[in-house]
Parts: sequence; structure tokens; C-alpha cells
Amino acid sequence: MIRNARGFTLIELVVVITILGILAAFAVPRFIALQAEARAASVQSLHGALRSAASMTHSMWLIRGGPTVAMEGATIDMANGYPTYDDIVLTLIDSAGFNYQPLTGQFSKVGAATAATCSVTYTPPAALGAAPGFIIDVSNCS
Repeated sequence: MIRNARGFTLIELVVVITILGILAAFAVPRFIALQAEARAASVQSLHGALRSAASMTHSMWLIRGGPTVAMEGATIDMANGYPTYDDIVLTLIDSAGFNYQPLTGQFSKVGAATAATCSVTYTPPAALGAAPGFIIDVSNCS
């Protein structure tokens, strides 16, 4: 008498579902932590892009002089040799995923629980010959 086995037994299914449940219990918290780390890395990347853009426009300003600099088809207003609050965003090719507040110079990461604790802030120099300020805060990017 030949017996053909078809499908899984109930015990096999219960064991597989239990194993998947245990794996999910460990994987979900790690995945959530990765989202916060990804947001923090994105803020740090924007910080580097802002520093590079400010340096590039400052170099162009030193070469050409004048109150404005033309960059990537946009006219950038300068303050003490660096981009103003309003125009620093124009020096970036892509600032998607960030909300920009031109009155404070703060770029906050979209999706962060608190915008102020997952952001980078640009401040033009207060005097000619001074450097611009950059404040990066990734203390809570969850």
C-alpha cells in the first residue's frame, strides 16, 4: 500500500509560524533603529553638501566680486562673501527630504519625530572675513 504525502502537517506549520514570530520580534526593533540611523546619515550628508556649497560660492565671490554670484542658473545673493539665508538652498542641487526655514537657516529632516533634533542649521557670517556657521543636531532622528 503506497501512501502519497501531500502538504505539511499541522505541527510543521505551527513550528514555522513560531520561528517566524521569533525572528520578527528581533527584526522589527532593529529595522526601526536603522530608520533613525538613516535619517542621521542624511542630515550629516546635507551638512557636508552645505559646507561644500558655501565654500564654492565663496570662491566664486572672491574671483568675481560683487553682491551676487551666478551658480547653476541661479543668482545667489551674498552676505559677507557667503550665501544669504534665503539663497543657500539655491546652491544645493537636491534638498529633497528636508524642510527649509529661510528665517533661521534650518534644514530639518522630513519624518523625524522632532525637527529641531534632526537638523542642520546654516548661518551666514556676521562680518567680512568670518566663516559661516553650521550646527548639526542628530540627537533624536527617530
